Amino acid sequence: MVFKTDIEQAYQLQQASLGPKGGLINRTYMQNINLSLRHVEVISGVRRCGKSTFLKQIMLQYIELAYFNFEDSRIFGFEVGDFQKLDEVIGSGKTAYFFDEIQNVQAWEIFVRQLHDRGEKVYITGSNASLLSKELGTRLTGRYIGHELFPFSYPEYLLFKGQENNSSSYEVYLQNGGFPEYLDSEKTEILQSLLKDIVYRDIAIRYNIKNTRSLMDITLFLISNVGKEFTFNSIRNNFSIGSANTVSDYLTWLQDSYLFFFLPRFSWSLKASAVNPRKVYAVDNGMVNANSLSFSKDKGRLLENAVYIHLRRIYSSIFYFREKGECDFVVFKNDQSVILIQVCLEVHGENKDREINGLAEAMEFFKLSEGTIVTLNQSDTIIINSKQINLIPGYLFMTLE
Repeated sequence: MVFKTDIEQAYQLQQASLGPKGGLINRTYMQNINLSLRHVEVISGVRRCGKSTFLKQIMLQYIELAYFNFEDSRIFGFEVGDFQKLDEVIGSGKTAYFFDEIQNVQAWEIFVRQLHDRGEKVYITGSNASLLSKELGTRLTGRYIGHELFPFSYPEYLLFKGQENNSSSYEVYLQNGGFPEYLDSEKTEILQSLLKDIVYRDIAIRYNIKNTRSLMDITLFLISNVGKEFTFNSIRNNFSIGSANTVSDYLTWLQDSYLFFFLPRFSWSLKASAVNPRKVYAVDNGMVNANSLSFSKDKGRLLENAVYIHLRRIYSSIFYFREKGECDFVVFKNDQSVILIQVCLEVHGENKDREINGLAEAMEFFKLSEGTIVTLNQSDTIIINSKQINLIPGYLFMTLE
């Protein structure tokens, strides 16, 4: 419970901090926000990726609005019964309500449903996909639209840093990633501290995990092996964890925090796809470099990780393909394979057969006439059996829609 006077003080101070700030860039994702819809808008994503700033940019479209951040230490202990006090503090006449990290309050969806039923426009943010989706699915089914926000994309990075689009800028982006706070200072400690916050605050404390050492060891293992395959049993054996279910829970919670994404191997059989090894990718290259135990300057895997995140911003159905050869990414849209992507730092005499044949096999399998190899700085076109393979540098590929 929180006293109404404390809620009022926090609300007034937060409202006063909403003034315009210099140096902000408009996020590309803004084009996906439709102000005319009456649905609740749910913006989720990893901690510190810019959700709060994005929320404040949406606020610029409204005159009378209410904003409340539930991570404010002044309202520690806020409970579902305190929402009535907050509603009284806010008062009437607001054109929209904005709530930051609302999943910190249990049963928050009851209050949001009440606002929606009153005809209010509500925007909320959260950094845990599972907690948001669980509550949204119980009381707000059909009443909300979900959005995912990531750290800066490459075009946003260029705008933020005031740089031109070229191979030099792109190589720096591959190393530093897109977390705004880190790009401002380039202090590695920021991303190291962020990883600990996600693991300990968002997962260990929330789910009452006693063996935090194993959880952190698994996290560091995954972030040091982006682009590689793993199975639940391999992780269970490597870290001497007694139950595969425990490993499954850990990985689910790490994915729900948006720290990692686990890419399934394509199969027409859902059962086979579920049991096949998955590949791990991290939300941001800067996060990888700041926390990896063995990554050093592996540009090939950094390029692959960046390409995956670029695709994941746009598409939700992505697989890797493996038969005789391998294709890194198969993108599906409306249950149809539409894009085939291979990632290779540079195609040369020693690796061209592996890279080209794996992509060509996937093109034949999915009956597509065109495929792409994303490189660091190489352009070319290859024709094989009337099928076209385009080599395109990453700095050009990531500026394409």
